[in-house]
Amino acid sequence: MGASMRNRLPVENGGQQLTSLFVEPYGEDFWMKPGEVFTVIPAVDSDVEIEFSVIVKPDHVTVWMFHDGDPYNAVLDFTVVGKDGATLACGHQRPSDSSEASPGTGT
Repeated sequence: MGASMRNRLPVENGGQQLTSLFVEPYGEDFWMKPGEVFTVIPAVDSDVEIEFSVIVKPDHVTVWMFHDGDPYNAVLDFTVVGKDGATLACGHQRPSDSSEASPGTGT
């Protein structure tokens, strides 16, 4: 039983500093070092069409997923995988310094 390749969203940190990837609706956070690629995979049947909504701010990416593009039917179950397909836990690489974890701070 393999996941559909079309229901996957690779997200790459093309910047020079740590970037947060938030997956909604629960705000689970995953922190990407420069050059890292994480893939968001919704836990849905392969015949369900998923619409991804991506909001980008400096050093912060937010992803929403919706069943068949319905903005009132968000996907609640998902997996985020890193290099080599390893499943990542919420808070992966989260900075311990709260000022680094707050969007909009820094230089």
